[in-house]
Amino acid sequence: MSVSSAIQQYQRAEQYVNGLIMGPPSPPAGTPPDEIRARAIARLERLRAFLGFLGDPQRAYRTIHVAGTSGKGSTSTFTASILSAAGFRTGTHVSPYLQVATEKLQIDGQIVSASRYSALVNSMRESVEAWVTAGHERPNYGEFWVAMTYRYFAEARVDVAVIEVGAGGRFDVTNVIEPDVAAITSIGYDHTVTLGSTLPEIAWHKAGIIKSGAIAVTAVSEPEALPAIEAEAREHGVELRRVRHGEEYDTVQSDERGTSFVDTASGRRFHVQLPGSFQAANAATAVAIARAFDPEHATDDVIAAGLDAARFPGRMETVQRAPLVLLDGAHNPEKVASLASNLKELYPGRRKLLVFGALESKSYHEMLTSLLPQASVLVATAPKVFAKPSTTAADIAALAPPDIVVEAIDDPVAAVGRALELADPNDLVVVTGSLYLVGNVRERWYPSEQILARGTCWP
Repeated sequence: MSVSSAIQQYQRAEQYVNGLIMGPPSPPAGTPPDEIRARAIARLERLRAFLGFLGDPQRAYRTIHVAGTSGKGSTSTFTASILSAAGFRTGTHVSPYLQVATEKLQIDGQIVSASRYSALVNSMRESVEAWVTAGHERPNYGEFWVAMTYRYFAEARVDVAVIEVGAGGRFDVTNVIEPDVAAITSIGYDHTVTLGSTLPEIAWHKAGIIKSGAIAVTAVSEPEALPAIEAEAREHGVELRRVRHGEEYDTVQSDERGTSFVDTASGRRFHVQLPGSFQAANAATAVAIARAFDPEHATDDVIAAGLDAARFPGRMETVQRAPLVLLDGAHNPEKVASLASNLKELYPGRRKLLVFGALESKSYHEMLTSLLPQASVLVATAPKVFAKPSTTAADIAALAPPDIVVEAIDDPVAAVGRALELADPNDLVVVTGSLYLVGNVRERWYPSEQILARGTCWP
């Protein structure tokens, strides 16, 4: 099959999958929490039944489940890379994808091909029609994706799958597995409409991925959030392993080439290619997960090789120099505060131009509070994403202080182009506020069709 034909088939498959988004509406604002919870439980029960119809593919391999407000994508990627280095055939599911849907289905760091993806969708479509013909409710977008992911990993005969939670944990559609390791990276304020407005409430949702028979790992240290995780572990008779700066890892160093830290158990210094001191916690959590999963094969040499090989697009990613352009998908106040801190530390002498856009559901006011003090220019924009409204560029621009240059350009690619026009060769252009925005503008450097043709997010 030619590359163009494979891409056309991929596009047709995506039209079908995206059509599942327009399913039953979410509960309206003001819906009682008990009703929202009942709907979520019913959705999980429906998905379990559908997976049973498919032969329970999620039981064909071992699993690692990763939740957290921030860091779960990086931690999942680091963990999978370590396990691949250890010789395991490792599947990885991350969410959301940046540019092409095939990013969500990876085996040993290689994304599923466009032709294989379209075949997967067509096979799933036939199963869905048989399921509906038998009198059952049609799966929605999230249910379809999870079922397809678990089936793909079974068909590909992976040894282990690292599954990133979409949102929350307890009622997330991925939470139909019995993991060997359940990991919670961090607790912060995000998705507060569905997860609650306090850290204990949010932690309770995240802790719902802990199951009997697993080992639990967490880097959470906040005294408000940790008790909910500890209580869940006790309830299920599960060992809880903590990952703490100054205890399990220390001596963090970060520059443009990446981040390193000392693993205190071995005294070994490990390195990841992602800049930002916050990545040390994510990498240290991945080390703890790998050791919990298979201490025999997760040797220091394997860990070092796996961490150094890991790559993750859209996270403190440099896509050009002169001017330097950095893409980071920070999309909540906690992540953006970490980004702002690292920009100040890593690029103290550079003039900074900010290209910022956010979904309507996000706390963009708080995010800009962290970033604007460092910005000389703000180019406000609006991420383009199917069925999810964005904050307007004008609303974002209105928050800029009077002492910086500000422009509002709705189209993300045009917004980046304008920032580059305003930038001098020694300046830093930072694109952030939304993973979807990063996916939009990454097209300038790595077009989707090239990613589909190559089967990788990288050149």
